[in-house]
Amino acid sequence: MQPEESLKSTLMTSPPPSDSRLAALSAALCRASPALLAGFAFLAAWELYVDLSGIKPSILPAPWRILTQGWLNREALISNTWPTLGATLGGFALSLAFAFVSSILMDFMPFMRRAMLPIFIASQTLPLVAIAPLVVLWFGFGLLPKILLVALVTFFPLLVALLQGYEATDRDIAELLNSMKASRWRIFRLARLPSSLPYFFAGLRISITYAVVGAIFAEYAGAARGLGIYILNAKNNFRPDLVLAAVVVSAVLTLCLFGVTLMIERLVMPWQPSGERRR
Repeated sequence: MQPEESLKSTLMTSPPPSDSRLAALSAALCRASPALLAGFAFLAAWELYVDLSGIKPSILPAPWRILTQGWLNREALISNTWPTLGATLGGFALSLAFAFVSSILMDFMPFMRRAMLPIFIASQTLPLVAIAPLVVLWFGFGLLPKILLVALVTFFPLLVALLQGYEATDRDIAELLNSMKASRWRIFRLARLPSSLPYFFAGLRISITYAVVGAIFAEYAGAARGLGIYILNAKNNFRPDLVLAAVVVSAVLTLCLFGVTLMIERLVMPWQPSGERRR
């Protein structure tokens, strides 16, 4: 009878799932409240300044006007968002695959690291304003140049994070596997790769914030459709409200992709507490 009583007491004292969800939601709202309040205060000050100063909407539109014009032009914004999202996801997938394969080669062959890493560092010094028109000139106005430019912008943080994660492997675990005659690949799979996961997701969060910007910049350099070309056309038509509406859409898109990376991190590393993930 004692185990049954213990089980009953545990069930009675444990909070129901709905209460735990409400507690998690309220905690998330409390953490987000400073940012929400700061954003609301900034928008209110912006709106008040435009109303009191009498500045023309063609120079500085008010936030309410940006929201209204964005809603009125929502079909054009949505139709131009899909090409940008496709280029972002395609380029990020290529970046992820390239960074992972390169990190494995550089981890297994140190001379590859000495040969390739300086080249990769130099690639990050190339100004996009100069390289983007050339890539569009070489590969045309299709999807390929946008994918390549997004990959160029986003692969390096992933590569550095993976290499640093491999180096953070617990030496005792590696020596234990080595004493058990484990192969180099088995040590990599069982020790070095799992130890790189926190570093990898840190680099993933950094890279995903650059991906949308890289896609828009590539479209700005030359494209038929996309948020970049939409911003360019709105600028040429002296419509800063539509320019800022497209900027808001790109910011929301970036935040959504950032949230997806956080969810993937929680699925892949459920054992790691959320506080450590945020650190």
